[in-house]
Amino acid sequence: MDFPFPPTRYQGSKLKLISFLIPIFQKLSFNTVLDAFGGTGVVSYLFKTLGKEVVYNDLLMSNWFIGKALIENNSVKIDLKQIPKLFREKKDIKYKAIIQDNFEGIYYPVDENKTLDIVIQNINQITNEYEKALCFFALFQACIQKRPFNLFHRRNLNLRLNTVSRRFGNKKTWDTPFLELFSKAVQEGNWAIINNNRLNRVLNYSILDIPIPKDGFDLVYLDPPYISEKGVGVDYRSNYHFLEGICHYFEWKDMIDFKSKHRRLKVEYSEWTDPKKNLKVFQETLKKFQQSKIVISYRNPGIPTIEELNEIVQTYFDKVSFYQKDYKYALTSKQKRVNEVIIVCE
Repeated sequence: MDFPFPPTRYQGSKLKLISFLIPIFQKLSFNTVLDAFGGTGVVSYLFKTLGKEVVYNDLLMSNWFIGKALIENNSVKIDLKQIPKLFREKKDIKYKAIIQDNFEGIYYPVDENKTLDIVIQNINQITNEYEKALCFFALFQACIQKRPFNLFHRRNLNLRLNTVSRRFGNKKTWDTPFLELFSKAVQEGNWAIINNNRLNRVLNYSILDIPIPKDGFDLVYLDPPYISEKGVGVDYRSNYHFLEGICHYFEWKDMIDFKSKHRRLKVEYSEWTDPKKNLKVFQETLKKFQQSKIVISYRNPGIPTIEELNEIVQTYFDKVSFYQKDYKYALTSKQKRVNEVIIVCE
């Protein structure tokens, strides 16, 4: 299958698991699908290539822009010749310096902070919603590529700038100008735009607040945040808070937790990353969507256990199937491998 989805370094991406997922979805009969934790949009994009009507949802605004650019957008592309203009100051704009003033020495050097301030405000001037979304997608891609570990989880600009022998990272990419990385990401985004002749939509809800249409969803795909067997949850909002700040640029300063060394956003509680509460919210989610077929993507071992999940799904569904694949995610230890488990509930 032709699958021109842009390469991504986003944590938890399912891009390398597409060949595992395709035959599972092809066995199921459905036309409409909700991707409730849309993330990078990889699985929603798979549904789109399969000709399904896709509703992409994610609580993070940065991911919402990705969904807008690659899932809802069926035809709009960016003229590559216009890109350099986004990196130049315009005379009619009085530029703010949110990143320069609040993130010096944390993620990017001074010149790059200024570049980001300019680009973000220029993108916000774009009136076409899909062009704007594509530009933000490209900017997120560039920002992630320039980060050690591709995250914003700590103040570690020194890892980029120190002149030392390196066993990790990609200094060549770190030193590549934002304009070049951005342009390449735009080109990859343009290649990914396809029209599946369906009215695909993007949402920005907490999962239990997602409105269910009158006819419901034929299929609901769940790929919730993972909690390790030790009780450590993957907090995407914390790991990618800088991208969220970009989306709320003019309010960003008021959202920052200045007690944190790396200037994260003020913490928002989530039951999905609470090992004492996530089994309960799993149950509430299954109950909410029990009229649909549900496919759960899960990492094992984790909390809740596969046995606990199985007990819950058996409560709401007559037929439950399990598919398993050994897989190693980025940023896990060399020794540790986990199983990607797909639970199909009908």
